[in-house]
Amino acid sequence: MSFIQLDNITKSFSTAGRPAVDGLSLKIKEGEIVSLLGPSGCGKTTTLRMIAGFENPTSGTIRIDGASIVSESNALPPEKRGIGMVFQDYALFPHMTIAKNVMFGLNKWKSREKKQRVKEVLELVGLEEYADRFPSQLSGGQQQRVALARALAPKPHVVLMDEPFSNLDAGLREKMRFDVTNILRRANTTAIIVTHDQKDAFAVSDRVVVMNEGVIQQIAAPKEMYRCPKNCFVAQFVGKTNLLTGRMDQDLKSIHTHIGRVALPEESKEQLEKVTLSIRPEGCMLSEQGAYCGRVDRVTYGGEYQELHVRLHQEQDLTAAPMMIYAPVEQDVEVGTLVSFDIKPELVALVE
Repeated sequence: MSFIQLDNITKSFSTAGRPAVDGLSLKIKEGEIVSLLGPSGCGKTTTLRMIAGFENPTSGTIRIDGASIVSESNALPPEKRGIGMVFQDYALFPHMTIAKNVMFGLNKWKSREKKQRVKEVLELVGLEEYADRFPSQLSGGQQQRVALARALAPKPHVVLMDEPFSNLDAGLREKMRFDVTNILRRANTTAIIVTHDQKDAFAVSDRVVVMNEGVIQQIAAPKEMYRCPKNCFVAQFVGKTNLLTGRMDQDLKSIHTHIGRVALPEESKEQLEKVTLSIRPEGCMLSEQGAYCGRVDRVTYGGEYQELHVRLHQEQDLTAAPMMIYAPVEQDVEVGTLVSFDIKPELVALVE
């Protein structure tokens, strides 16, 4: 049964132009961590703000744990929704100690219960020794954990997090993805996270909701979304990919493209005239006896791999984009080199 349910939510800030959120429907289970992923202006933050109560939808309904918090005739104020919020800049009070920051949302609790709850959540986030310090005395990752502790303290129905990792450097960002996920799991908390970063969304989420122009493009588990993107937008947004158009073979198992015949991971359920393929760069494996051949246009060193841009059948299709291929860093490949490669069918997907 759905713990959070959004039905046909629309938000328009003006009568002219496209709605910021357009007919969005979403169901989230209790204890699930879901990310809203998309580019700036796609409607993900507006959706979060409508759940929190900072914006009211133009139309649609929102239910949490069976109770209506937004309907056509009524909208509960934010403080009555049972929601914990972690803001992008953490919004900690600089003049208050860590303990008092966490205690801030416990106004109606008895004094003894407040202290006990603060102790519990600071232990949960691993900051019990920092209770008497001030936010300025903590690192960015520690401040983020304080903000999460404050959101969890009142035992909310759901925790909302707006771009929680955007202010952290790369090394700390990776650690905090693990820490935040671990804290949410241990607290058995339902969470919705807004991010524009695919790695953030994939690292912390049970499911990812990709949005564009106010509309949900796909909802899936991270692995499924990466390997089987629904359309061209999703394929390009959740990682680099090669998009090729072609026609389907009679056996429904392969596609004829300008680079040659490409096998599908499984037989298509229907015969399609014109189709588009998404082929991930790591699905293209260099091989001396590879079925595809081309000349390297560009080499980009990516740390754990080299990104090769390989021009295939240049004499036949001058407008075609070069194929992106990931090669091992220890392999010496120079611009102008003629290379051969094969394509793994399991990293090929039909997209809309």
